[in-house]
Amino acid sequence: MSDRTLAALGWTDELEAAFTPHAERGFEPARVVAEHRGGYLVRGERDERLAHPRGKLRDDEIFGGMPAVGDWVAVCDAPGGRAAIEAVLPRRTRFSRKTPWLKAEEHVLAANVDTVLLLAGLDGDFNPRRLERYLTAAWDSGADPVVVLTKLDLLDDESTLVEAEAIAFGVPVFAVSNVTGEGVDELRGLLRPAKTFVLLGSSGVGKSTLVNQLARRRLMPTGDVRKDGRGRHTTRHRQLLVLPGGALLVDTPGLRELQVWEGDLDSAFADVAQLAAACRFSDCVHQTEPDCAVKEALASGALDAERWASYLKLQRELRALEARRGTRVHRELKRRWRQRARETRQARRYGGKHG
Repeated sequence: MSDRTLAALGWTDELEAAFTPHAERGFEPARVVAEHRGGYLVRGERDERLAHPRGKLRDDEIFGGMPAVGDWVAVCDAPGGRAAIEAVLPRRTRFSRKTPWLKAEEHVLAANVDTVLLLAGLDGDFNPRRLERYLTAAWDSGADPVVVLTKLDLLDDESTLVEAEAIAFGVPVFAVSNVTGEGVDELRGLLRPAKTFVLLGSSGVGKSTLVNQLARRRLMPTGDVRKDGRGRHTTRHRQLLVLPGGALLVDTPGLRELQVWEGDLDSAFADVAQLAAACRFSDCVHQTEPDCAVKEALASGALDAERWASYLKLQRELRALEARRGTRVHRELKRRWRQRARETRQARRYGGKHG
């Protein structure tokens, strides 16, 4: 099957039905395969073109209206051999984070993904709290999370592997080496034609090298880890690649940090959720209540204190963000209502004069 067909890019009957009103208006379907500062690269059955979103999509940016890599969009011809993006089709899944710094805005890293491959290195940069954060966001995305532990050739202490597997409660875990190739064939066995996968991880974890391993050829440039142990950004922008076997893989730049936008703590911390369900009181806050299963597990060592602290920290972040997000959306909606009210009054005033 040619990778130029919509089916090869992941087009389904559900998408066909959702696209009907756009087709009636003469638009064509395409998938966003790359995101640049100057716009987007979209691929349809005709060709691959640079595209820019219509103004109304920018107006709805606060509600996630702007396209992301992996999105299916309705496009039409634009001057200069380009395309204009008229609409973004409803997303099946999306992996999002909060924008850096203080803004309470959603940043969609990849859309319509079937499986999220969460990469963590089995070297000195391994951070169990970071992996918990990635899993919290991945479970909320709607896609299936898979943990990929890279740099197996640098593993000195088996306890790191055991800890990673314990954190990835109920999630498939693959340990691979980009140097020796160990474990890569097993991971490659997950890939299916027309299914979309996204690689996510911190800088220097080996994402681009793993892409080349999975493709069995050099698709992405790679770089060495710096002397301080931190990774270099070899991937400059998000892009969707078609692997030789037909699987679709979204490669992303390394993330310095991942601030959760929304999260599924009960799935990412299934062990904690099971303990909380066993507490005597359904509204137990795990502090002074009697017969608290969480406190008992902490006291006995069955629940790691650092894991519990990580759970509480993410819980506080999500609650604070929810409050800020609600306030911001309310403020934006109020601003737009006032603006439209002014425009309506002006239209009436000038309409009256011309009448």
